[in-house]
Amino acid sequence: MEQLTNQFVVFGGGCFWCTEAVFKELKGVISVMPGYAGGSKPNPTYEEVCGGQTGHAEVIKIEYDPAQIEFKDLLTVFFATHDPTTLNRQGNDVGTQYRSIILYTSLEQEKESREFIGELDKGGAKVVTELKHLDKFYEAEDYHREYYKKNQSQPYCRIIISPKLEKLKKRFYELIKK
Repeated sequence: MEQLTNQFVVFGGGCFWCTEAVFKELKGVISVMPGYAGGSKPNPTYEEVCGGQTGHAEVIKIEYDPAQIEFKDLLTVFFATHDPTTLNRQGNDVGTQYRSIILYTSLEQEKESREFIGELDKGGAKVVTELKHLDKFYEAEDYHREYYKKNQSQPYCRIIISPKLEKLKKRFYELIKK
């Protein structure tokens, strides 16, 4: 059997604290790194990205093992855990830095993403998720890493992230790390 190497993809679906917490739960996901991508400013800071002037989105870089989780499963979870039909907004988070975006790293990821979005578009509201090749990824500051794990008692985590994780575990139990 052919040995597959780990692959990477970058997703943005609102606040990276939420998306990091979600994707860390999935089997086959090796690592999740919050950061910034999709814009033009080199080495942006959190404050600059939040100011909306860098063109970057809050994103997560996912390293995954395709022998354990298919890219289509990652797409399914991505689109189920945020609203891909709302431009530049996820809940109370408003601005281009919270846009829905997929930054693919291979032609196969691009193809699968386009097909997946096409199927979603047939079902109703138009998907506004931006799709582009990953040019550069900038890691977020250390205090953003594993934010949910370190801050579960914070109101944002209790009100926004915890319920999202509960829904994830119920809906995608077969994909959750045991």
